[in-house]
Amino acid sequence: ADFFFFSFQPLAKLNYFQQPQDIKESDFLKFLEKYGRHSFLAPSQVQPSFSAFYRAGDPILIYFDSSSVLSTLRQPVKMGASGLCVDGNPAGFLDSKSTSCTRIFANLSKSCVTDPALDAASYYRDFTVLKVPINDTIVQAMKVIYEIEFSGIHGIQSVSVRFKVSNISGNSGSSLQQHFTLHFWVSVPILPGLLPGLTLSHTLPRSGNPGYITGAPLLVANSGAVQHMSILQSKGDGSCSQFFRHTVQFGRNMRTGCKLSLSPILEESNCSYIQQKLYKALQGMNRAEDLAITGSAHSTQAEEWTTILIQNCSVQAVNCTSCCMVPVTLEIQILWTKVGLLSNPQAQILGARYFYQCHPLK
Repeated sequence: ADFFFFSFQPLAKLNYFQQPQDIKESDFLKFLEKYGRHSFLAPSQVQPSFSAFYRAGDPILIYFDSSSVLSTLRQPVKMGASGLCVDGNPAGFLDSKSTSCTRIFANLSKSCVTDPALDAASYYRDFTVLKVPINDTIVQAMKVIYEIEFSGIHGIQSVSVRFKVSNISGNSGSSLQQHFTLHFWVSVPILPGLLPGLTLSHTLPRSGNPGYITGAPLLVANSGAVQHMSILQSKGDGSCSQFFRHTVQFGRNMRTGCKLSLSPILEESNCSYIQQKLYKALQGMNRAEDLAITGSAHSTQAEEWTTILIQNCSVQAVNCTSCCMVPVTLEIQILWTKVGLLSNPQAQILGARYFYQCHPLK
């Protein structure tokens, strides 16, 4: 459920309220002449408008020099129960996300040479990314990771792509699962000499500015290192994946489950050891300690972060002093509100809690 509160912040950086302009009776005719009109315009009166900058969710434009074709940067997604790749999905500005899909090859040896999906160069060759959108018609036209650095003033500053490849074998009837990731970074200029050895732009992940954008990853920090909050992800056989986790997105409820093998853990008879191993499996290798209050929180500003409350198994073991209570479920509870003007409310987090449901180990 969503919780809404009126929140007044004592910190100027987190206070988005503005003093409304007073209108005197003597000024009414002046404002009526400037703003007075019907609430709705006829379709013939509506003029198309184009933004000079990318807005959240806008398709990112690319341009093919050789063919003079304007298109969009695409992020393949899966379609239907089979999870087959669909290549026409446009990547959205500020919409950081990871996708996975499956490709089936009738002749793997031939496809490895001719199929663009298996050619790393096809993800960056012969096209450029436009810094800002232009007034024109948009044509919708291994592991691939795009890193996009942008500035609120100058638009997209740089785009890089990284690949993680694997050796595959087989021929007829072969299938391959691909992963595609899009990361956005905001460019924060640093004055030369301010920090020793740092002369280029310093980049930090963002999930909104300042309020969180729905669907953007929740930002957490562990000893100052900013990362995305994540939860367990299951593999095809229903077991818990050791390498991949679902990213927790702001404003979207989600639930996942998987089977975790306890055999290696139960070889140790120490209850505390078993508990810590299960906590780490539920929380991830890097345990989150703090949660960003806004989507543009800076890692060095303590007032922009809130400590995550943790209710672990020790709370539920008060009446079971001789048994070993182990966590079997993790529920992440996020309390947030909207602050600022009604015309431009900003989503802001008030608090968070890790709530574990525990059972005695038999």
